[in-house]
Amino acid sequence: MSRVRVHNFIVSLDGYATGENQRLDAAFGDAQDQLWPWFETTHTWRPDYDAGGAATGLDESVAAAWATGIGAEIMGRRKFGPQQGPWENLDWQGWWGDNPVYHTPCFVLTHYPRPSIELKGGTTFHFLDAPPAEALAKAQEAAGDLDVRIGGGPSTVRAYLEADLIDYLDVIIVPVVIGRGIRLWDGLDQLEKRFHVESLTMPSGATHVTFSR
Repeated sequence: MSRVRVHNFIVSLDGYATGENQRLDAAFGDAQDQLWPWFETTHTWRPDYDAGGAATGLDESVAAAWATGIGAEIMGRRKFGPQQGPWENLDWQGWWGDNPVYHTPCFVLTHYPRPSIELKGGTTFHFLDAPPAEALAKAQEAAGDLDVRIGGGPSTVRAYLEADLIDYLDVIIVPVVIGRGIRLWDGLDQLEKRFHVESLTMPSGATHVTFSR
């Protein structure tokens, strides 16, 4: 049976997964310079990165698991782009250019559906106004026997955790304090009781926490 997974999801010490003021040049808003550096230390997200072998350690192992066995993704509107409300620019096709990293169907949750966008490499963005379970059913149908990844942002991941629809959650807690933005953990009291929890802290200060059914 396919699983529902979250990978490479970064939060600050105070629980924020994005800052305020998201914009075209800063997907994490004002927290871009605090949250993004972890990605730059892994070969998966920065193939040209070279820091004396650091890219082949635990951080890279965690990063590389992101794509294994995934047949579809669900993401929130703010992961797809900074526009909110009715679509003012249908030319926007996401942060990733004409050949996105996903190579699967991707279902974007929005109150303003628009025609699907088919891009190179097998990535097609579909836009749904649907509750978590309904969107998941569509993604599972598209994924077949493979797993579905919940890609973020924090409001989307939290909604799927609240609905108890996630089987595996990989969180990377980075040693920064953001202070404002969108938090992941609010309203998820006693979440740990639903999962087997493991954690490991790296010399960099990043702590990898996994929640598994």
